[in-house]
Amino acid sequence: MSAPPSTPPAGSGLEPAPASARPALSPSRAADFKQCPLKYRLRTIDRIPEPPTRQAVRGTVVHAVLEDLYALPAADRDPDHATALAEPAWTRVLAERPEAAELLAAGLDVASFLDEVRALVRTYYRLEDPRRFDPESCETRLEVRLPDGAPLRGFVDRIDVAPTGELRVVDYKTGRAPGPTQETRALFQLKFYALMLLRTRGVVPAQLRLIYLADAELLTYTPDEDELLRFERTLTALWDAVRTAGRTGDFPPNPSWLCDYCAYKSLCPAFDGTPPPFPGWPADAEPAAESLAESVSE
Repeated sequence: MSAPPSTPPAGSGLEPAPASARPALSPSRAADFKQCPLKYRLRTIDRIPEPPTRQAVRGTVVHAVLEDLYALPAADRDPDHATALAEPAWTRVLAERPEAAELLAAGLDVASFLDEVRALVRTYYRLEDPRRFDPESCETRLEVRLPDGAPLRGFVDRIDVAPTGELRVVDYKTGRAPGPTQETRALFQLKFYALMLLRTRGVVPAQLRLIYLADAELLTYTPDEDELLRFERTLTALWDAVRTAGRTGDFPPNPSWLCDYCAYKSLCPAFDGTPPPFPGWPADAEPAAESLAESVSE
């Protein structure tokens, strides 16, 4: 497959964000700030680790299996080969993400856990046949700095390029497809990826696809350039709000029903907790490592 240009058009004023950078907006980081500025601060600036969950680790392993699957020759990407990749993928996740070992210490039944992974991988074959095409890339890190200086960062599970040059972006989800009230967040993530590809390659993706493995559902989105430019202004305003909070140290909590699922609830003043002193906006820090939960949500 041929690929479109990998750099922005000449004179666009855009450049890749540096590897060593201040905190950036990713789909999950942006969602954090919109949901609760304090959560954004504790996760991104304080970098307080969150305990891994079974669901997050399982998602990480499934993503590893699908990445390894596409490293095989197309003829070998049958369901038996795919499910056989589950155990080595789990071993690699344990080696690369030691925090996942906490689940073992807590009594994780590895056999049943790997059965869950294999079941999700088998579901994948109801939605796509990986033997019929070769992706351009898997687990691709994208970074770009917008003209106003806002840095964007994201990890794309798969990018496909048609022989005629059209792009398709694919993201795997190991949870269930969102209902009507939650679809907005899913579309936010898709638009985010589409904008980054527009700014890094000068091409509007022809299709963006979310694959929900828990219930074998697809969510597809076809962006257009005018919509993405409007979305860019939304992200610019959001980054301005993040920077203002960073200068003042004012990251207020925003209590909601989601608080029951937040790892930082005990530190939240809305629940009589006390966050640590604000460490200040990092001037030149390395980007925070993705947590297990975030690595499968982006």
